[in-house]
Amino acid sequence: MSESPSTADAAAAAEPTVEAAGETARTVIDNVEQVIVGNHEAIEHLVCAMLGRGHVLLEDVPGVGKTMLARSIARSFECEFKRVQFTPDLLPTDITGVNVYNQQTGEFEFRSGPVFANVVLGDEINRAPPKTQSALLEAMEEEQVTVDGESYPVPSPFTVVATQNSVERDRTYDLPAAELDRFMVQLSLGYPDEADEADLLGRVVGDHPIEELDPVATTADLRAAREATGEVTVEAPLREYVTRLARYTREHAQLGVSPRGAIALLRGAQARAVLDGRDYAIPDDVQAEAEVVMAHRIRRSAGEGTGAELVAEALDAVAVE
Repeated sequence: MSESPSTADAAAAAEPTVEAAGETARTVIDNVEQVIVGNHEAIEHLVCAMLGRGHVLLEDVPGVGKTMLARSIARSFECEFKRVQFTPDLLPTDITGVNVYNQQTGEFEFRSGPVFANVVLGDEINRAPPKTQSALLEAMEEEQVTVDGESYPVPSPFTVVATQNSVERDRTYDLPAAELDRFMVQLSLGYPDEADEADLLGRVVGDHPIEELDPVATTADLRAAREATGEVTVEAPLREYVTRLARYTREHAQLGVSPRGAIALLRGAQARAVLDGRDYAIPDDVQAEAEVVMAHRIRRSAGEGTGAELVAEALDAVAVE
């Protein structure tokens, strides 16, 4: 029996090829830029993280568009989107869900929390204590949630986009290193320049552009793009280059890039190759993603500089062979 035209079209739309994945990624980036002005590189990094099956941490001052960026990405992919506002009194079960006793059936029923969505925004994640923050760890690493000994898979695809306030440090909790390591990339949007801010103000007169933003891809497209990204060729010399970069950070800091971080960098390079329309990764792809993937995983002693500075040193010192 032959496929109907609609079935064939649906299959073609979600075909896991690098060409289709790259087109999906570029279309989503263009769509998000209808809302987010002057942050093309940050949007590219975020889309690369989603293609690489990673999670994103946005750290910046209030009011620069962190939440709006997460909403725009979710809407562009036609993903189920849920938001968790982290506060000091938030409980882990407020995120994961809880078993509730049903008097009619005499049994406990699981009521899922907001973590069960394709894109989960953890807004101001550092306002909640570490116990509550840790409610996301299992979902981010294993794509499941365990409540009272029972495991429940989260939807696929699944991405956490968390924001944290870079001011008011006395009213926030630092993210533990184990949690930071689960974020594939850490991004900062920054203030727009004068021209971009004027453009932004012109767009928000009347209705906000997010209200008119239409989806340009489906969750099936995202799953297919992720599958295609995972098939991008990474030759042994490039894998060895990533290993040397990670080892350099370990040798020059109190805490360097973990093997999980090296894997994240490799996946980021694959996603960058897809964005550029290639089915193979090159050193330029690694270098393009190195800072946003590696810097937040590094801890240096006082006076030694930042993680980003060490990543720059590593890129200069480690030869591409």
